[in-house]
Amino acid sequence: MKAELSRRALLAGGGATAAMLAAGTAGARIAPGSLQPLIGPGYRPTDRDELGMWQQMQRVEEEVAGSNLLIKDEGLNRYLQGLIGKVGGPAARDMRIYLARVPDFNAVMFPTGFAVVFSGLLLRMRDEAQLAGVIAHESSHFLLKHQIRQWRDMKRRTDVLSFASMLGGMAGGAAGIYTGDLAQLAQLGTILTLLRYNRQLEAEADALGIKLIAGTGYDPRSMSETWEQLIGEVELSARVRRKRPNRGYSIFSTHPAPRERMIDLRQSAAELTVPGRAYDRGRERYLQAIGRIRPMLFDDQVKLNDAGATRYIVESLARDGWNGQLRFVEGESLRLQNADALQDRAALSYAAAVAYPDAPADAWRWHGIFLMKAGRRDEGRAALQRYLALAPSAPDAPFVRQMMVT
Repeated sequence: MKAELSRRALLAGGGATAAMLAAGTAGARIAPGSLQPLIGPGYRPTDRDELGMWQQMQRVEEEVAGSNLLIKDEGLNRYLQGLIGKVGGPAARDMRIYLARVPDFNAVMFPTGFAVVFSGLLLRMRDEAQLAGVIAHESSHFLLKHQIRQWRDMKRRTDVLSFASMLGGMAGGAAGIYTGDLAQLAQLGTILTLLRYNRQLEAEADALGIKLIAGTGYDPRSMSETWEQLIGEVELSARVRRKRPNRGYSIFSTHPAPRERMIDLRQSAAELTVPGRAYDRGRERYLQAIGRIRPMLFDDQVKLNDAGATRYIVESLARDGWNGQLRFVEGESLRLQNADALQDRAALSYAAAVAYPDAPADAWRWHGIFLMKAGRRDEGRAALQRYLALAPSAPDAPFVRQMMVT
């Protein structure tokens, strides 16, 4: 999978996730009640600048819509479209949302009202309320016309010839020879650099976004929770790698004040929270919506070989209760680090996984292999037999059968 787009072009470009993210320092918080959307149903631009920008973005959307990196799960895509329709404000019915198989924590709203959500974002969300917060924030950039404000500011500050050249590069990235995957859109990093939001605009999107989710019945605290989880993941990833947090690796690259933003969102949530009101979290709806692809999401994350991030994700999701899938992913992350000191811990994770009724078939496979290695052959054979019963057509079934008789 060509994921360089996620790590280099889209993420480095800036429009991004849980973009609930902003460049800036403390003190930029805007009261949620102070903002109103500038765009309503059926909005179409009329001035020259915005018409030109929309024309470019329509070509970009054609490329995105035809990409073979989009996840074609009809039910899940319908769910996402319904969610943006719920929290997208007055222009929600005109918004479109696409889900790309890119294992990064990100989402991007483009200037014409279409959004791209990365699959890595879905993996990390604990419930519908958290996802709604990310989508509402992104929608707010569109509702407040932030893209055209940035566009005009760039024109004011950039040499006319340089700006024209930049537009030409954008058109090439959007309308070049179609290759069928998002790698063709690598030049969109240029677009997103143009649309890198300053502290003021990010604070506005936070304020309107949290107002939107509170107004539709979601817990307004969910937006600061997402920040807390993102900060924890980045820090643990760095600690396990014995490095300083790498801001160039994630959406933090353009948003250097995450803790201040988290604090601001908590304060806004406190203003909007009605004492005694039962807010919706939508956890069961969310898990049902992503259930079909959740094993794939975990597998993509494990293959990144970022043990600290994977560990944080597993432990964060386990706050709502452990299950066989989470214990299995925990074991996979430990095993694949190829450190002798971690293999016993991996074996314990697989053993814990198979104690749950939802344990993946591969959990039984690795549980059996570790038992065989430990000399507990009868127990190991029983576990491997269970694996074969769950996955009789597995590619390694002949190998496993041979292992059981040797």
